[in-house]
Amino acid sequence: MKLFHYDFESEIAELENRIYELKEKNLKEKLGFEKEIKILEKQLEELLEKIYSNLTPWQLVQISRHPNRPYALDYINLICTDFMELHGDRCYGDDPSVIGGVAKLNDWQIMVLGQQKGRGVQESVRRNFGMLHPEGFRKALRLMKLAEKYDRPILVFIDTPGAYPGVEAEKRGQAQAIARNLMEMSQLKVPIVVVVIGEGGSGGALGMSVGDKILIQQYAYYSVISPEGCSAILWRDASKAHIAAQKLKLTPQDLLELGIVDEIIPEPIGGAHRNWELSAKYIKEAVIKNFNELFKIPVDKLLELRYQKYRNVGVFLET
Repeated sequence: MKLFHYDFESEIAELENRIYELKEKNLKEKLGFEKEIKILEKQLEELLEKIYSNLTPWQLVQISRHPNRPYALDYINLICTDFMELHGDRCYGDDPSVIGGVAKLNDWQIMVLGQQKGRGVQESVRRNFGMLHPEGFRKALRLMKLAEKYDRPILVFIDTPGAYPGVEAEKRGQAQAIARNLMEMSQLKVPIVVVVIGEGGSGGALGMSVGDKILIQQYAYYSVISPEGCSAILWRDASKAHIAAQKLKLTPQDLLELGIVDEIIPEPIGGAHRNWELSAKYIKEAVIKNFNELFKIPVDKLLELRYQKYRNVGVFLET
């Protein structure tokens, strides 16, 4: 599969195109380029390691939005079995930007939810580019309450630029839907593991990410606002997004140091978009490890720890 490349990946693109051409010639004409291909693949691996270990915050944001990156439904299909999707908020309608349903993770029966972007124009429009309407948050909460009723742990995949800011969403109670999710998720009597797999944008992410453990992939971000939005507010110029990304402290390393996330999940060399299966393997291992830890904690203690976790975010000193 030919990948999309950003400007800072120009050297990577040249090498990958060269490897692709040699493989195509080998396949069609049997010219024996195996040795040359192996040398180029080794060079590519070293180049990926070099570039991806020195990404700026803005470059990391770009990678989190990569069109070839696995989305929630991709990970659900790679990690879980027997997934049965459930629909509707029992109030207004069904929001395709949120998917969720019952599934098996190893031998566990779980409730799995995800914010789903689309591939291609038609699906992207249908899923509203991963931006949730109020009915999306209400659907998510309905499924989480169902999980609590049947004592099933909850796994949530976060990947959204933010909640949909349109007039119709506001008319249907966008702010109230997010606020209610924050309150209800904080009190659910089952373990909740959240994985940020791409963009963790503002209230759209927060409205589904109140959990006992917040995990984030190596090239994902989690922020109160997008860099473009921040730039537009502070400088009235969205083109300064690269400066805003630096100031927002949105990288996984920043978030771990600030105590906002609990663990960084490694990605394959060059990002999850280059190896979906290996990326899913890393996520599955991290999720299983964290669920095993949470299963040992009594419910009352679990709720207290969850409460304290969010009370301690944003600690500051008064003088």
